[in-house]
Amino acid sequence: MRKIILVAVLAICSFGLKAQDKINWLSFEEAMTMSEKNPKPILVDIYTDWCGWCKRMDKTTYKNKIIVDYINTHYYPVKLNGEAKEDISFQGKTFTFKAQGRRGYHELAAAIMKGKLSYPSTAFFNTEKQLLQNVPGYLEEKKFEKILAYFNKNNYKNTPWKEFEKNFKSAM
Repeated sequence: MRKIILVAVLAICSFGLKAQDKINWLSFEEAMTMSEKNPKPILVDIYTDWCGWCKRMDKTTYKNKIIVDYINTHYYPVKLNGEAKEDISFQGKTFTFKAQGRRGYHELAAAIMKGKLSYPSTAFFNTEKQLLQNVPGYLEEKKFEKILAYFNKNNYKNTPWKEFEKNFKSAM
């Protein structure tokens, strides 16, 4: 009987761990609402459907178990299409899609990237919903792990990046 209970408990625990094999992406508005109730930093992955490096980051960096667990635990993760058509309200302003040539861009993505549309880009907001940094380009797992840790728990306030990077202990 004990063996049956032990096997059942292990199966339930294994099932619970499976829920962490992917990032629990939110909409921008969902993350802002959740952050009001339970403050956490916000990570915004800005991508486009046509971006090869965005797809690669989804298949590699955002599939790494350590990255997935860290993001789901310490951040409200947002997936923001840089060419999204729907309006998004943030800090009293409504951001819209702006057609440009054959494509266009979303004003919020452009504002976060300060007009330098580069995909993928990863933006970090603090618990007060202030943009801390936008990091353009593909980020491989080991570098991304450091960046995630740096913008979590106010490390960016207390330690210069070079010093933080030098002393960082990877979980990978």
